[in-house]
Amino acid sequence: MKNNRIIIYFIGFLFSISISLTYFISSSFLEIYINKYYVSLVYILASVLSIWGMLEVPKLLNKIGNKKNTLFMGVLILLSLILMGISKNVFVVISAFVLNIISINLIVSSFDIFVEDFSKSSSIGKSRGFYLVILNLGWVISQVISIPIINKASFSSIYLLSASIMAFILIIFALFLKNFKDPEYKKISILKTVRFFIKNRNISKIYIINFILKFFFAWMAIYTPIYLHEYLGFSWDKIGIIFTIMLIPFVVIEFPLGRLSDKIGEKKMLLYGFIITAIFTLIMPFFEKPSLITWAIILFGTRIGASMIEVLSESYFFKLEDEKDADAISFFRNTSPLSFIIAPLLAIPILLLVPSFGYLFYILGAIMLFGFFVTLRLKDVK
Repeated sequence: MKNNRIIIYFIGFLFSISISLTYFISSSFLEIYINKYYVSLVYILASVLSIWGMLEVPKLLNKIGNKKNTLFMGVLILLSLILMGISKNVFVVISAFVLNIISINLIVSSFDIFVEDFSKSSSIGKSRGFYLVILNLGWVISQVISIPIINKASFSSIYLLSASIMAFILIIFALFLKNFKDPEYKKISILKTVRFFIKNRNISKIYIINFILKFFFAWMAIYTPIYLHEYLGFSWDKIGIIFTIMLIPFVVIEFPLGRLSDKIGEKKMLLYGFIITAIFTLIMPFFEKPSLITWAIILFGTRIGASMIEVLSESYFFKLEDEKDADAISFFRNTSPLSFIIAPLLAIPILLLVPSFGYLFYILGAIMLFGFFVTLRLKDVK
């Protein structure tokens, strides 16, 4: 059990490096092949298919088990990264990108099952917090790695580097993860799962809270790099520095907050998280000069709040559900692809109506304030 925990933590760390290398450049990468207005549509397509796939995951788990499912999804991720790195054909690149998004979304819930398998209910906040710190450390390191590569090489080099890390992950996973026993995954229909989330008020509220956070991440991932690069004129090396600083709160504060939530609950800290994120997001359009220090501080501030929301929403949910509830976990994880559907669908008409690109962040700030009011109605679970 202890060896499995170390392996999953290490794999999670490498996996976060692999996917985060390409996360913030994906929208700009797609713009090489298609008009920027169609980039949102590609995200929507990939996310719709991801949600469909996530709803089918519990059936797959009962047939082949979580380890084989994880290996299969990892191979698909590896294939998609290689195709994006070597192909210049627009149809191949777009298809590979869609496959990549789907596979990543599906593999995340598989990792959740492994983590839940060795987590004790009395210290879920601590376990989730530590796991998230490891993942987010990978995100920070990836930004440091990607800066010189983007400057000296190309987007393709980043995708191939990500593929090489993914190949290493698959080798470690296949050879060293031993003695994992799949629980008997509960077979619940999609309709019953939806009814369960709606009927259980605390579950439905934490789902909405998690969705708002993932909506924030999706909006920022798609539109912040475009805003900084195309509208404010930041070079990619400076954007890399800004994003590295921006991600530090996820590494520094999530573990202590996870431990604290085991003692005092999550509600109060979630409220602070939404307020901090909303304030820093709302001030973004006021700063129109490409000052590295200013933008590093602003985006750092948004992520202080977002990191609080992330670890506390995870802790809250997994105090109520365990690894046997594959349907519930998959449904909870559909907030990420769902956000990549709704975010661009909302942003496209807004961009046609508002006088400047920066107004997108006023809308996002208002949505984070809505999350504050949802949290007010949440009941703590200790």
